[in-house]
Amino acid sequence: MKTASMKLFLLLFVSISLTFSGCGSSSDASSTESNTTDTDTNTTLTYTDTDFEATDWTDETHSKNVDPNFEEVFDDTQVKRLDFVVSSERWQSMLDDMTQTYGTFGQSSRNNTLVDTDEDPIFVPADVYYEGKEWYRVGIRFKGNSSLQTSWQSGILKLAFKLDFDEFEDTYPQIKNQRFYGFKKFSLKNNYDDSAFVREKVAADVFKNAGMVVSNTGFYELYVDHGNGAEYFGLYTLVEEVDGTVVETQFSSDEGNLYKPEDGSANFAEGTFNKDDFTKKTNEDDEDWSDIEALFSALHATTRTTDAQTWRSNLEAVFDVDVFLKYLAVNGIIQNWDTYGLMAHNYYLYNNPENGKLTWIPWDNNEALQEGKLGGALKLDFSNLSNNSWPLIAKIYADDVYKAQYDAYVKEVSEDAFNVDTIKATYDTYSSLIESYAITERSGYSFLGNNKSSEFSQAISTLKTHATSRESAVESYLE
Repeated sequence: MKTASMKLFLLLFVSISLTFSGCGSSSDASSTESNTTDTDTNTTLTYTDTDFEATDWTDETHSKNVDPNFEEVFDDTQVKRLDFVVSSERWQSMLDDMTQTYGTFGQSSRNNTLVDTDEDPIFVPADVYYEGKEWYRVGIRFKGNSSLQTSWQSGILKLAFKLDFDEFEDTYPQIKNQRFYGFKKFSLKNNYDDSAFVREKVAADVFKNAGMVVSNTGFYELYVDHGNGAEYFGLYTLVEEVDGTVVETQFSSDEGNLYKPEDGSANFAEGTFNKDDFTKKTNEDDEDWSDIEALFSALHATTRTTDAQTWRSNLEAVFDVDVFLKYLAVNGIIQNWDTYGLMAHNYYLYNNPENGKLTWIPWDNNEALQEGKLGGALKLDFSNLSNNSWPLIAKIYADDVYKAQYDAYVKEVSEDAFNVDTIKATYDTYSSLIESYAITERSGYSFLGNNKSSEFSQAISTLKTHATSRESAVESYLE
């Protein structure tokens, strides 16, 4: 672990220390090259100077001084196209970094164990093209946890990406505050473990239609030119970042604390609070986790069994319980085994300055809309919940007042946001839109097998069957 971290540090040090510039770009540039060799990987990294003009820059498309254009970026009626152009040297540095962390591409780790790392893959500058326009020296990196490792070790190069449009603004003054139609950054999800390619999007749609704060999403085909011309990397889902425009546009203020909990005390078990498990995505320099600590205290207060009304009042003063109850209803109906209740991750908490309450925000839904792995998703009555491990659900659901509200939301969501007929129609609409992009993915850049058309059609059919089964599950629960 220490060796891998040191190698990654050296790569990052090299990347920061050298003078960067664009690569393979259509922008005007007079370039000189500087080479260095990383001694741990024997990889030669090449960077050119910063002499270029951002000729495609307009306020509407590139400036920070415009509102995010959701209609342009997240259009449910189209599959849009993105192109990345990155030099072969920088691309190789990304691959070398992955090799240092996860081993040789296409080979499993010893005993098929997951690599425990806190380090993100490295960013490199690349030029991004969309609808004939260029965005300059955009920071791109691979992203993911177990899905990233599994894809890499399976020999599938259709990896998820993180994009940050002004990541390298200190190196390239020309791109200071560069945006993509008002957006600073995105996640470009690779639809891992989803032969239907729609789980991430449909789950987000359901949360949104239920009135919850959630990321916008859209379908994109991705092409990458890393020295051999544009290559089709497959059909992706572009996801709006929570620590960007989600907070900025869906709350009245973006000045509150935003947390991305992960592992350990992120399950809210009594007496476990550790600030390291609640990574701050805003106000990072403020060493204050008192809002999270207040939630721990209110949740585990003894008044829950002696004075339930006081317990509820104190809990609601620091936590938006109503939002969480609706989240539980939506998540319980659509099913997602890879989130709170089974896994201590894939959610955000935002301290809404308007009311001073921590608000639950769902994240990462590619495993939704199925019974799931590791024993399956939680049942609507939480009868398969490990109560001591997941007290935020267990203690709230055990309260009669909260259970009644949860039940009401289960009924509401099943009749509206996850109405079975509407959802099946949505599956039909999206599958017709994306099928040609899904079934033409290339070997080595797809999670589909040899019979892609059949696998895709079967996956959509399975989702429809799942929708029917969830309607029956809701009816049974509410009897």
